[in-house]
Amino acid sequence: MNPAQWLARTASITPQAPALLHGTEMVATYAQFGARSAAIAGSMQRDFGLAKGERVAIFMKNRTEYLEVSYGIWWAGAAAVPVNAKLHPKEAAWIIENAQASAVFISDDVGEDLLKEIDQSKVKVISVDQSAYTEMLRAEPLADPVPIDAQDMVWLFYTSGTTGRPKGVMMSSQNIQSMMLGYYAGVGTPTHADATLYAAPMSHGAGVYSFMHVVAGGRHVCPVSGGFDAAEILEVAPKIGNIAMFAAPTMVHRLVDEAKKTGGIGKGLDTIIYAGGPMYFADIVDAVDVMGPRFVQIYGQGECPMAITVLNRQLVCDRKHPRWQERLRSVGVAQVASHVRVVGEDMNDLPNGEVGEIVVSGSAVMTGYWDNEEATAAAIVDGWLKTGDMGTLDEDGFLTMRDRSKDMIISGGSNIYPREVEEVLLMHPNLAEVAVVGRFHEEWGEEVVAIIAPEKGKTADLAELDELCIENIARFKRPKHYIVMDQLPKNNYGKILKRDLREMLKNTEKGGPVQ
Repeated sequence: MNPAQWLARTASITPQAPALLHGTEMVATYAQFGARSAAIAGSMQRDFGLAKGERVAIFMKNRTEYLEVSYGIWWAGAAAVPVNAKLHPKEAAWIIENAQASAVFISDDVGEDLLKEIDQSKVKVISVDQSAYTEMLRAEPLADPVPIDAQDMVWLFYTSGTTGRPKGVMMSSQNIQSMMLGYYAGVGTPTHADATLYAAPMSHGAGVYSFMHVVAGGRHVCPVSGGFDAAEILEVAPKIGNIAMFAAPTMVHRLVDEAKKTGGIGKGLDTIIYAGGPMYFADIVDAVDVMGPRFVQIYGQGECPMAITVLNRQLVCDRKHPRWQERLRSVGVAQVASHVRVVGEDMNDLPNGEVGEIVVSGSAVMTGYWDNEEATAAAIVDGWLKTGDMGTLDEDGFLTMRDRSKDMIISGGSNIYPREVEEVLLMHPNLAEVAVVGRFHEEWGEEVVAIIAPEKGKTADLAELDELCIENIARFKRPKHYIVMDQLPKNNYGKILKRDLREMLKNTEKGGPVQ
């Protein structure tokens, strides 16, 4: 099934329904949305000679044109290559070249420097801010979306590259449909009265969630700011209503802080889906206390987009189950299209409660990495995607993440999972962010170091942090050093870059007392 077929269907059934909004202003009905995407497809076929299966990149911030272009690419039977607008132009150019994209759609605010980095004789560049794009919208539309098969690639997503060059994840039409099934079963089924708000990059999870709302004929809202602004979201949400939005844990933290500051509770926000990493226990408890039953957790990867496990809103809000705290610390249970296991190095299942690598199989798992058979073979073993994440399963099927396998600290022969220590430290009310990493130690192999960022205007008493650890975890897991920063380094998706922190520690003094 071609995703553009869903747009064509909705545009036919409810042509006058509001589709694309810039803030609270409607800029396109579904009839207009469908017509623009069909025209883009027709123009690319005739003017660029675009063929089925070719790749077309998108390098722009969140805006309504992003959706017009995306569905235009699919309408033509091509694969979209979303490139995060926060990337350096050289990084974006590398992705476009690696994907062998025949065209790239840009916006002037981020695309100007990209032009210096790509060979425009090989890649056609279209700016949505220039007259050429306006002319495309007036072109003869392609009457119907190009038919595609279930295994045809529709989205080529490049991983964030925290451990090196990003890899292109090939997502098929079937992968997308399986992700949608997981959303319907675990998050909810949108209707025409609902809206999805794109505060996180549309090149990532937020954009993947457009499909369900296109099928439902719901509204697609791009903030005027073009990104995440907590105050803007809380102001606009009551005016639009019934909003579902994707947010990284750091975004949820800032949204809750803003709600506390203004006395708001998130009116107009129906569902906040947090992913990109599990929320720390103290943060999600606080979020529910402040904003109520609006939160759903998803665990996924680019290789299995938003589709590994889910902790639905009932479970996030439950305070009556005897193990509710354990469940809230988990990332939920396997989604309906996925099978999840925790295995040892031999790929055999480990007993409940024992830490091992999380592996997943099912129809949402990628078809492979683009032009990289070696990486595909290493990632998918006998049909099971090796996530690289460490976790445990309990007897009820709840999965609790411990850490990325590469982040585990081995000190004196004992395994220490940084997340366990981070959870304890974040019990301190003055801390905004924490990252625990290992640093080389001549005697113990590695020692535990905590890099902390206090809440704005507050300080953290290191003795109090140490006491928290003494009261909650084994002494050998306690940080031997504390380093205070204003904020922790993050990648373009809001994930803390522990690689950078480990590199920083190589240049700091080893040994000595807690600082």
